[in-house]
Amino acid sequence: MPIALTGPASRFYISQRLRLHYVEWGDRDAPPLVLIHGGRDHCRNWDWVATDLARDYRIVAPDLRGHGDSQWLIGGVYRMTDYVYDIAQLFFHLGLEKAPIIGHSLGGAITLNFAGAFPDKVTKLIAIEGLGLSPESMKKRSKDTTPEKMQKWIEQMRGVAGRLPRRYDTIEEAASRMHEANAHLSADQAWHLTVHGVNQNEDGTYSWKFDNYVRVDRPFGLSPDEIKDFWRNIDCPTLLVRGTESWASDPSKDGRAENFKNARVENIERAGHWVHHDRLDAFMPMTREFLG
Repeated sequence: MPIALTGPASRFYISQRLRLHYVEWGDRDAPPLVLIHGGRDHCRNWDWVATDLARDYRIVAPDLRGHGDSQWLIGGVYRMTDYVYDIAQLFFHLGLEKAPIIGHSLGGAITLNFAGAFPDKVTKLIAIEGLGLSPESMKKRSKDTTPEKMQKWIEQMRGVAGRLPRRYDTIEEAASRMHEANAHLSADQAWHLTVHGVNQNEDGTYSWKFDNYVRVDRPFGLSPDEIKDFWRNIDCPTLLVRGTESWASDPSKDGRAENFKNARVENIERAGHWVHHDRLDAFMPMTREFLG
């Protein structure tokens, strides 16, 4: 049976002088559950998941900096350390001592880093394709020298600086692009994600809410060994979810799952990168069972 979608309450908090947006579903006295979206996405992508889980939890879903209705960064470098700080600040703002977290893609990576930095604050963790590139892909990237990485980053940044946000004449046109990016979506899903993912420009056209600068890969960041240090420091039960039709490799086969103390890997058939959209029918029972 389809879940009837109800709009959540919209709120804001401050992190590193940025005004960041989040939404809440459910009873404020219920146990908290934090949902963190992926890159070039927005908090309302969780509506189907949140509407179900709000019967038992106080759901909190932030828009990451540079995404959704959160403020864009002044400058152009969106760093993992700052994303993690924003989640730590959200916990502080809400007075959350601890909570389970679900993160998708970039949000999954943020979740894993946050849980590794603050293992006492995360009770259970679900990362949907949040491990990033496969070890094989990481090796290929490591072939670039440090100066070459800097050169490529500057070239990318200049390219984005000259790239105007794409404009669509109608929301229908934008929704068509959304569906093109993920063929697993139903027409209703694509429409819903688009309506909450665009702003109308002064001339009547529509553009995506996210900052184009979030597209640029950072030239330097956490090394593979440093990332594994975070994974190894996570104390809570961890569920690593992957779609079998995604680009992401299986962490139980490529060795990455071995870096967790208490991790279970679930490969979901007939799902791509957005498992919680592509197979909500499989994702929700698995999630409820894991959260207990």
